[in-house]
Amino acid sequence: MGRILAGMGSGVIVGLGLHALLGGPVGDWTRRHIVDGAFDVAGRLFLNAIQMLVVPLVTVSLISGVAGLGGPKRLGRIGSRVVALYLATTAAAISLALGLALLLRPGADGEPLATGEWTAPPPPPLTEVFAGLIPRNPIEAMAAGNMLQVIVVAMLAGAALAAVGPRAAAVRVWLEQVNEILLAMVSMVMRAAPLGVFALLARVFAVQGAGIAGRLLLYMATVVAALLVHLVIVHGGLIGLGARLSPIAFLRAFHPAMAVAFSTSSSNATLPVTLDVVERRMGVSGPLAAFALPLGATINMDGTAIMQGVATAFIAQVCGVNLGLRDALIVVLMATLASIGTAGVPGVGMVTLAMVLRQVGLPPEGIGLVLGVDRLLDMARTTVNVTGDAVVTLVVARQEGEIDLDRFHGRTGPGT
Repeated sequence: MGRILAGMGSGVIVGLGLHALLGGPVGDWTRRHIVDGAFDVAGRLFLNAIQMLVVPLVTVSLISGVAGLGGPKRLGRIGSRVVALYLATTAAAISLALGLALLLRPGADGEPLATGEWTAPPPPPLTEVFAGLIPRNPIEAMAAGNMLQVIVVAMLAGAALAAVGPRAAAVRVWLEQVNEILLAMVSMVMRAAPLGVFALLARVFAVQGAGIAGRLLLYMATVVAALLVHLVIVHGGLIGLGARLSPIAFLRAFHPAMAVAFSTSSSNATLPVTLDVVERRMGVSGPLAAFALPLGATINMDGTAIMQGVATAFIAQVCGVNLGLRDALIVVLMATLASIGTAGVPGVGMVTLAMVLRQVGLPPEGIGLVLGVDRLLDMARTTVNVTGDAVVTLVVARQEGEIDLDRFHGRTGPGT
């Protein structure tokens, strides 16, 4: 995090310094060789590296994730409840984030961001969007980056892989190995994030000046506000109404996992702690926790969905683009489906954000505006991601009678 913060701060300072030079005698040379030269090339290389991973990462992760759920018989009643609650909370998160961002309008104060020759394409009718969910040529859909179609194809492939069963075990292992390779590539790209953030922010501030800084702070405040509202109202409501338990008792038991999630920014890295806390401190049965929590780390990304909703609205406002009802529906659908294929490691949310931006016709360069502060927000949204996994697991455990209430309320010590 320190390196990204250093890149962000350096980019802002250098960009403001270059902005002052653009009006002077060396302004034309500075813009041509530095702002639109070195910084533009470095920023675009970093963005291209992120976008390069979108289609393969989402495709492979989705196929593996859906196949891992098993067929309908194996999934059964508990599995259906868990998956339904995960998807419902994610959809609620993205809807809340979009509504709050459209209400507060964090990116609307000031001149629209300069985006070169880019102009928003005319949106197709909503009926065409739904009619085109299934592509006639899946390879063409992948090459064109039509992620709605790619997601549908991947989910169908995952369901078919699960239906084949043990005969396709080798394919499952191969997909898991490819997924590991892709995640390693994400880690490699994110190691270049400090330089990418520096170049992107330096160019933005060189062109826009200090006027964009206030909008970034309001963007951060909007994301944090949406995360808190979701945590208190949606998660707290599920615990109180769905599980008929105390949200305060839940926080008292679950806070160790929340602390690890905040410090690591990784749902996967927190998973061993989450399992331990949910079983030993909250009294959820081991088999249910072992099924629901790893599944949640794969398909339940409430905090990431909130970031994507606010970031999409913020980038649209900075670019002077109004998101219509069709765009809002697509963002909700895309972020909800993309959460199934979003790995629980730092930085992958930026890959899926690029996918969402592309789908609603916004320039992927807008990622440069939010990437510099994303590492700070990543800690908070990972905490919400992990908390959502535990909340859904607790609700289903309470409904199924798979919880030790004495242990949950602290009347007995943690299990051994």
